[in-house]
Amino acid sequence: MTTSPDQPDASAADAWKLMFDFLMKSAPQRLESQQKHGLTPNDSRALFSLDKAGKPVGTLAREWGCDPSTATWLVDRLERAGLAERVPSPDDRRVKLVRVTRRGTETLQDLMAAYQRPPAEMSRLSRDELAALVGILGKLRKDA
Repeated sequence: MTTSPDQPDASAADAWKLMFDFLMKSAPQRLESQQKHGLTPNDSRALFSLDKAGKPVGTLAREWGCDPSTATWLVDRLERAGLAERVPSPDDRRVKLVRVTRRGTETLQDLMAAYQRPPAEMSRLSRDELAALVGILGKLRKDA
């Protein structure tokens, strides 16, 4: 059976539904990690897109799929929390860059450690099942 990219076959749809359901079921574990740092899911997503070099708010707005005023509001929240800072651009003094702070980097590391902690349900899988899952997901990652 031939399928197009926008019409996956039933097996792909079933697999995706199961993966998505599992990710949604484990979302409270990630939310708890975010709340520990006083972050919302959107704050966390925004923080993960920052780096030490910095990006203009307009660039962040495009990355985040929002308007510049919403991006400014998110940056303000991260800045008040000490996780981001605005600095002058070395190339254009009219432009401010938003970059992650040392505290922001530490928060990112803590969040990533929490996000990478497997949900308890995964302990029910055998070593062979886990190896197969790692192989499959690794292939998907390489294909992306």
